[in-house]
Amino acid sequence: MHDVGTAQPRNLPKWAWIVMILLFPLLGSIAWFVAGRPQPTPPPSAFPEYDRPGRMAPGDSSKDEAFLRDVRARAEEQRARYQAEQRRKQQEGQQEGQEEGTGGS
Repeated sequence: MHDVGTAQPRNLPKWAWIVMILLFPLLGSIAWFVAGRPQPTPPPSAFPEYDRPGRMAPGDSSKDEAFLRDVRARAEEQRARYQAEQRRKQQEGQQEGQEEGTGGS
């Protein structure tokens, strides 16, 4: 939204634009859209932390290293649990297949 009360039009004062539009409706309106509209201001960022310069610079590199080490350890634990679960499911599937093969004879 545009706040007309505080935004300053370009090139001429507001009163001059109003007079021009009233005296020359077609020409004044076209001139307003071409040369007179205020410059739009970009909306404020939804994430102001991205607007700060140097936001990617680490404050303490030893804390970053410790954090990354913990993340890697958690990832390895999750990977090991997933692989163990897959092996368990595979073994259960093989046991069921053996029971079906010997149970039907």
